[in-house]
Amino acid sequence: MEKGPFSVEWLAQSSRGGAPEMPGTGGARQPPCPSVPADTPRDREAAERRSPGHEAESVGAMPGRARTKFSAAQLQELERSFREQRYIRAGEKRRLAAVLNLSQSQIKTWFQNRRMKFKRQTQDAR
Repeated sequence: MEKGPFSVEWLAQSSRGGAPEMPGTGGARQPPCPSVPADTPRDREAAERRSPGHEAESVGAMPGRARTKFSAAQLQELERSFREQRYIRAGEKRRLAAVLNLSQSQIKTWFQNRRMKFKRQTQDAR
């Protein structure tokens, strides 16, 4: 049986961590990819530049952006806006981002999460 490019056997070998011969490379093997990215000066600088509203997550958490802790004043303004309109308009999103010193994507994500919380609360009340 001819083993074509990316055969089941090739895929099984690659998933076991071996560095199988890449189809069409004439026998050249690809170096294994590191499972954890190297700690670079750029990574350290990015960690040092984090804004005060970003706290480190617990050990063992997936790497990525730290969870934003909103201040009481920010939450009060976001909740007030949510009571008026559950879906935020572009102009209001820009205004809130400027007033609360947050990014527009943080505002958008907060509203998405708040709508889900609202949905859970209304379903639990039934």
